[in-house]
Parts: sequence; structure tokens; C-alpha cells
Amino acid sequence: MNPVELMKVIVAPRVTEKTNRAADSAHYVTFKVNRDVGKLAIKKAVEHLFEVQVDSVRTINVKGKVRRFGRVEGRTKDWKKAYVKLKPGFDINFAEAE
Repeated sequence: MNPVELMKVIVAPRVTEKTNRAADSAHYVTFKVNRDVGKLAIKKAVEHLFEVQVDSVRTINVKGKVRRFGRVEGRTKDWKKAYVKLKPGFDINFAEAE
């Protein structure tokens, strides 16, 4: 994949209390990713964008929730979450400003 396609793989990092615990205990970083990509593309994108080495990638398809907007029922979009395990010695810190 070329660098332009790799930029479209990762949508956003997921920074929550649960993902912070996973990052501290097992070196997992969590991302919201494009629904059409596979694990190999996610691995290449993370290694290219953050200059780290990836050990493994696990993905989960998250179903959208039913929401109400007054009398109208709506639904949020389905999306894909990726748990990326980094090799020892590598870290991605989203809280730091460069």
C-alpha cells in the first residue's frame, strides 16, 4: 500500500479509561479504523504513521446503538475497533504534545 492509502486506514485513536488500562498492563493501543481494511493493513499503517513495531492486531466490529431524537428513532453507524499490541520497548503516547 502506498502512504496515501495507509493514511485512510486509521480513523482516530480511542482514548478511554478502559484503553488506558489495556495500554498500561499489556501494551495495547486502540484505534477506530476503516471497516473495509484487514489486520495486515492496520499493522502497516500503525508502523508507518507512528514509527513503532507491532506484535499483533485484534479487530472487533462494533454495532451501532439505537438512539432517539424526540419521537424519531435513529441509529448510530457500525464501526470497527482495532487493538494493536506493540512489541516491548515501543510506546505511543497520545497525551504528549510534540
